[in-house]
Amino acid sequence: MLSLATFSSMALQRICDPMLPELSQVFQASISEVSQVISMFAITYGLMQLFYGPVGDRFGKYRVVMLAAMMCSVGALLSALSMNLAFLVAARMGSALAAAAIIPLSLAWVGDVVNYEQRQETLARVGLGTMLGITAGQLFGGLLTDTLGWRWAFGLMALTFASVSFLLWQQLPHLEQIPPHGHARSGFFKQLQEVAHDAWARTLLTIAMLEGAMIFGLLAVTASHLHHTHHISLTLAGGTTALFGLGGMAYMAAAKSAIRRFGEVGLAKFGGLYFGIAFGVVAFCPWWQLALPSCFMAGFGFAMFHNTMQAKATQMVPTARGTGVTLFAGFLFLGQSLGVLLFATLMNHFSSAHVLGAVAMGVILLGVFFAQVIAKRNATQADHA
Repeated sequence: MLSLATFSSMALQRICDPMLPELSQVFQASISEVSQVISMFAITYGLMQLFYGPVGDRFGKYRVVMLAAMMCSVGALLSALSMNLAFLVAARMGSALAAAAIIPLSLAWVGDVVNYEQRQETLARVGLGTMLGITAGQLFGGLLTDTLGWRWAFGLMALTFASVSFLLWQQLPHLEQIPPHGHARSGFFKQLQEVAHDAWARTLLTIAMLEGAMIFGLLAVTASHLHHTHHISLTLAGGTTALFGLGGMAYMAAAKSAIRRFGEVGLAKFGGLYFGIAFGVVAFCPWWQLALPSCFMAGFGFAMFHNTMQAKATQMVPTARGTGVTLFAGFLFLGQSLGVLLFATLMNHFSSAHVLGAVAMGVILLGVFFAQVIAKRNATQADHA
């Protein structure tokens, strides 16, 4: 059920990516202006993490996820009824107010009930919904925009969230009884202070913000790059970008063996490398057809990197995982909002190929850095043991 919820949340986030050129024409605004439907969603999403962390720890993470899914249905419906860009941006921000709870509190719930030795594999199974959501959002966002119209894409999301919230409600009596491994021993602001004074936590949150800016920011403008550079339809551009999610799903299916083979250090390093190489091809290859396997490979690499980040985030504040994981998500989506705004602006002044290529190189370097800090921390913990 949580995987289904994370699927819906991620689809809602990504459904506007292939819409930007169409929204630009409908509302007679620049790509930079209409990109607010993505960036303002991300900013709101990130800020709300400070609210949902302690709320989830206090009232029950699963229950909050269920209520958030109900509110997302309302927000998606309002988005479908938007008559101008300002109302659409406001409706997207309203959707983000609720959607902010779903993925981080789902991950935190897993952290509460699953031991760390099995946690990364379990997070990968929950993450299957997230990866499929990326695919569905990109694909149906482009397909419905090209055929029935962009409003139908939001209508589909409203129906999806209504169904998901009903299914979550059905399971609530069973899952509400599962006791967590631990509970918060201090207040929320005390927890924030502990995180601020922890060098490892600061490093992890910085990496999360950079990941959000580079990877998610890049993903938001990829469909527009393919559409304008290769003159392919929004359906084809969105469908090509949607293979990113399928690549992530392929990793989730192979996560158990990949975790054992590469370990956390290898997953971080090679995940960044695969992503960077793949987007280098997307940026500079003159044949758009090669973007198909490249987006798939980029998704596989992203999932290697991000799944490792998620596992580390669940241990950042072990006594209050709702707060810890939502802090992680907050920095991740703060980075995304900054990335979307920055890349949309840069693409008004530089070619999209050069923007994508530069960011791809940055992701490779981020993967190498993350691998190094994991190895150093593991060595330090081994010495203390």
